[in-house]
This record gives sequence, structure tokens and C-alpha cells, in this order.
Amino acid sequence: QVQLVESGGGSVQAGGSLRLSCTAPGNFYSDYCMAWFRQPPGEEREWVANIRSGSLTYYADSVKGRFTISRDNSRNAVFLQMDSLKPEDSARYYCAAPLRPLYCTTVTTDFGHWGQGTQVTVSS
Repeated sequence: QVQLVESGGGSVQAGGSLRLSCTAPGNFYSDYCMAWFRQPPGEEREWVANIRSGSLTYYADSVKGRFTISRDNSRNAVFLQMDSLKPEDSARYYCAAPLRPLYCTTVTTDFGHWGQGTQVTVSS
């Protein structure tokens, strides 16, 4: 398993913004679909967004229009810009890559490479 490294979490008031970052080893990253998942306390991990190697993006309905996933191939990095945050966005956010590089799904068990997560807390 390749270790991904997330950063950028924190505490913010509702309506605020945060930007999460995830870095991956260079020789691992370029062909992979990358994803963000989140896990609220006491709940299952859920898919948030995907980005293909060609930068095609997909979003969960709950974040569409508020979150933006992007990648910078020159830095082996993927980002999640989160705007108009709501208390229900509070969760631990994880960067992930699938077991098969081009297999860009929303299913947790299809992803075999994970970061340690970064906490996002949104207060009302």
C-alpha cells in the first residue's frame, strides 16, 4: 500500500472555506484516479469526489457546487477546495487511490491506498 499524505484540515464556521491537499509518490500518481472520502464520527466512510488523470471530475450530490477537486501533476498533488461549508460537512477527510489506476468508482472497497486523514470541523 502506498501512503498518501493529507493536510489542510481545521475548524471553521459555517459558510467558511478550507482547502485540503494530498501528496503521493511521483511514480505512483500520474495515471491514477484520485478521490476524497470523508467519515463523520460514528458513521461509515463516504465518497466525496473523484478526479481522473485527465482531470475529469465527479462529485457527490451533497457537495456539488460547493466543493472543487483538482490536481497538479507537476507536484503529484490533489486538492479539495471546500466552500460554503456546513456543520454536516464535519468529518475526517481521506485522500485515496484505487487498487486499479483507472478504476474511478465511488466504492470504498475499490480503493486500496489511503492517507491518514485530516479533520474538518464546521461550527454553526
